[in-house]
Amino acid sequence: MIRGSTTIIAHLGDPIAPVKSPMIYNPYFESAGIDAAVVPMGVRAADYPDVLRAIFRFTNIRGALVTMPHKVTTVPLLDAYSVAVKIAQSCNAVLLRPDGTLFGDLFDGAGFVRGVERHGFNPAGKRCLVVGTGGVGSAIAAALAAAGVASLALYDNNAAGADALAGRLLENYPKLDVRTGSKDPAGFDLAVNATPLGMNPDDPLPFDAGRLSPATFVGEVVMKREITPLLRAARERGCRTQVGTDMLFEQIPLYLEFFGFGAVTPDELRAVAALT
Repeated sequence: MIRGSTTIIAHLGDPIAPVKSPMIYNPYFESAGIDAAVVPMGVRAADYPDVLRAIFRFTNIRGALVTMPHKVTTVPLLDAYSVAVKIAQSCNAVLLRPDGTLFGDLFDGAGFVRGVERHGFNPAGKRCLVVGTGGVGSAIAAALAAAGVASLALYDNNAAGADALAGRLLENYPKLDVRTGSKDPAGFDLAVNATPLGMNPDDPLPFDAGRLSPATFVGEVVMKREITPLLRAARERGCRTQVGTDMLFEQIPLYLEFFGFGAVTPDELRAVAALT
């Protein structure tokens, strides 16, 4: 129940109807006795800069979750932000600090890395391929670099975008081996699909699953279906895998800590989530 005392976290996006956050956060807040609520707010791109500034003048708001198409346009509106935001040039969480300034962070990548670690894969020192260098792919690449991977191969149909991401990674992690231009998964310890391919049944695979070693861990970001064609093909090769929703449930504890609501596990969130 929302009261006058309730702390508000806005969820900003357009379209806003598909967002799942209220069905995860709000049941958790209720179960934990936390007087807070996530409120979805649809904001058109043209209105977004003015709206973001305006909502942070509300006295009962603590922060905002940011989704498409506003993750990139949020960055220049912030007073400060994390290294992950700097590398990915994208932001999905904004905190109103006590001094009135806005601090931004990005948790897609960190959630992905937490997930593979929970599945028993340690990224440190590993060779990793990330296919897709848009917002989520950039976030995953930044988080893998922070986790100490030995090398990163980046591929995107927009080659210039992949090259630009490689440059930003090297600015912050100069010892990292970063390469672009190939999506061949052979020889990698971790292969990640960070593209939308797999949302539709007739989508091609993001890379050639027949080139995967059984020892390769394969991660997915598509959440529309749990077992995408890529994950099915990877499992047939004997690979360990991570489904797209694992990234979602692993990053929510990071958001909650960021907003000052304490620690929670993904299992606790799954137990109360009202997803259908």
